[in-house]
Amino acid sequence: MKLDAFTTRRINEEGFSLLEMMFATIILLVGLVAVAQLVPATILLNYRNRMDSSALVFAQRELDQMLDQPLSASGSPPQFTDTLSNICYLGDPASPNTVQGSPVLVSNNQVLINFNVAPVANFSFTYPDPTDPGRGTYDVRWAVIITGDGTSVSAKRIILGVRQQGGSGYFQPITLDTVVQK
Repeated sequence: MKLDAFTTRRINEEGFSLLEMMFATIILLVGLVAVAQLVPATILLNYRNRMDSSALVFAQRELDQMLDQPLSASGSPPQFTDTLSNICYLGDPASPNTVQGSPVLVSNNQVLINFNVAPVANFSFTYPDPTDPGRGTYDVRWAVIITGDGTSVSAKRIILGVRQQGGSGYFQPITLDTVVQK
């Protein structure tokens, strides 16, 4: 009896066994579970990056307002009202070469605002972010170091720190440090 080409091909063909299918399914499931675990981690990192970016932008805007003030402002101590209607002090020229305002600490040769102590009046405020769907609130604090002779000011160093209050997870404070001089 002569076999045609179609019958010959069917006899030589072999399929997957049930065991091979189970192994392939298990490998596929392990891969899918691993990818599925990355989704929540990615969402959390995206949220943290958004909070860091928001804090940095807000800190830069606030620092820009402070830098726009005259170096030797009138009043004792010199102050201004920012765009959010917060009264902000920028140090007293009668106390040069000392840290005025929020306490600072040094970490890895970098001066940072110390958020572990109570805020200092007129050198801090809280800011609820109206663009954040979770209504994130930021703690804003700054310190000023005036260089001068007690009557005239030749430079001011402003150290501004912003951190998110509450929320899910821990967010490192943002610190901006700059000097403005004549």
